[in-house]
Amino acid sequence: MESKLGLDFKKVDYARSLAGKIATEVQTFVEQYTTVAVERTLCRLMGIDGVDANGVPLPNVVVDALMAKDVLGEGVLFFLGNAMIATGLCPQEIAEKVAKDELDITKVVTRDRKRLMEALQPTIDSSIERIRARRQRREHYLETIGEGPKPYLYIIVATGNIYEDVVQAQAGARQGADIIAVIRTTGQSLLDYVPYGATTEGFGGTFATQENFRIMRKALDEVGEEQGRYIRLCNYCSGLCMPEIAIMGAFEGLDVMLNDALYGILFRDINMQRTLIDQYMSRIINGFAGVIINTGEDNYLTTADAVEAAHTVLASDLINEQLAYMAGLPAAQMGLGHAFEMDPMLENGFLLELAQAQMAREIFPDAPLKYMPPTKFMTGNIFRGHIQDALFNMVGIWTHQGIQLLGMPTEAIHTPFMSDRYLSIENAKYIFNNMKSIGEEMEFKEGGICRTRAALVLDNCIRLLEELVREGLFTALEKGIFGDVKRPKTGGKGLAGVRMKQDNYFNPFIELMKGKR
Repeated sequence: MESKLGLDFKKVDYARSLAGKIATEVQTFVEQYTTVAVERTLCRLMGIDGVDANGVPLPNVVVDALMAKDVLGEGVLFFLGNAMIATGLCPQEIAEKVAKDELDITKVVTRDRKRLMEALQPTIDSSIERIRARRQRREHYLETIGEGPKPYLYIIVATGNIYEDVVQAQAGARQGADIIAVIRTTGQSLLDYVPYGATTEGFGGTFATQENFRIMRKALDEVGEEQGRYIRLCNYCSGLCMPEIAIMGAFEGLDVMLNDALYGILFRDINMQRTLIDQYMSRIINGFAGVIINTGEDNYLTTADAVEAAHTVLASDLINEQLAYMAGLPAAQMGLGHAFEMDPMLENGFLLELAQAQMAREIFPDAPLKYMPPTKFMTGNIFRGHIQDALFNMVGIWTHQGIQLLGMPTEAIHTPFMSDRYLSIENAKYIFNNMKSIGEEMEFKEGGICRTRAALVLDNCIRLLEELVREGLFTALEKGIFGDVKRPKTGGKGLAGVRMKQDNYFNPFIELMKGKR
């Protein structure tokens, strides 16, 4: 494509090749290991659900039993398959017996791979069909009632009570929102289990549970049919349960999921080895389910300066893109992140933001980019904040962003009221309508501020990627290259849940779902 910014696409291709080398090194490591979260995900794919007498999720019960015997590296499917052959029970019944200490699945007779697959195959087929049917349901809605135009208007609900979230989400949809994101309760990313059932208490958000997903999906389908357009549902699958929440979202028809290992490493201190392994499986699932992932590069600019660190956002986007491709995720499902986070007092800051957003659009032409609103420099002055959001919306429509996460006038004060969301949606719709074709009408002056800025950011990005190729991503994270946050390779939360794959390990879902519809 021809660059409006005059970008040198040979440099872009070179940057992509560097990101590919970095991602390949990570992938080589990832494929040697599994984690407790991946194995719990496989339990869920085998139909294991519910909790034991103490409220512990049954996938955790089964996986913890294997961890206690230090045999998780053989894979949960190996033990489940053996137990199914030996007992004639289904996986759910086996899990319930394990929970009651009535069955030790590590002591059943070892079978050959062919017999194991014959035992597992009907359940595997059922899960695959369940995900496929959910995807087809979404596609049917899109074909019949359609959806809103891009950029999608993305708003949040975060009451802590799923039933109150439903009220607020339906109100937001009626006001014009296209995507409803249910913010996850503070700290859930650090739980190494997924809570069970509908929840009514959360702080700063609502627990991500499969039942909560079901409740909200039903509510959005109802309001979507009423409004005559499909409303997308977003939640978080980052954190220690990344692939587990991804499969719950696939079962219940989520459309968008926050999915970025680097975010968890940097801002939640989750061990980098654990989360990169988990991310791979979660993205395979999201790809197969037709879910758009959102990555978290915008967060770098809340801890580092948005002007000086702009190239780290681009570098991370390029690495995230390559890792997503390796998990079979198409570009059309990559909501790569960036943000409008420069100091509003900066001279010509709007032009620098415009250059950054246009550059992202040109480098990732097929991705539904997720554009994040100003937050770092929001204050109690709601009138200035509303203007900052308006400028953000101008850049969003000008540069054809895919997902516009709307800023709120009271961003820095509290969880948004319904009236705040109304003002934000009104702001965006007004600007998107009045400036609809500005991107096609305006050109960027050769040698001007925008072209010069984009070239500088790309050059700085290439230098950073070259450094990452020399040192590797793990070392770069230890040095604090992203977001000015340093994380040790063997530190953080969750490393104890990582195991090297052993001789009996197998995971047929990777082949069945990776890169497939």
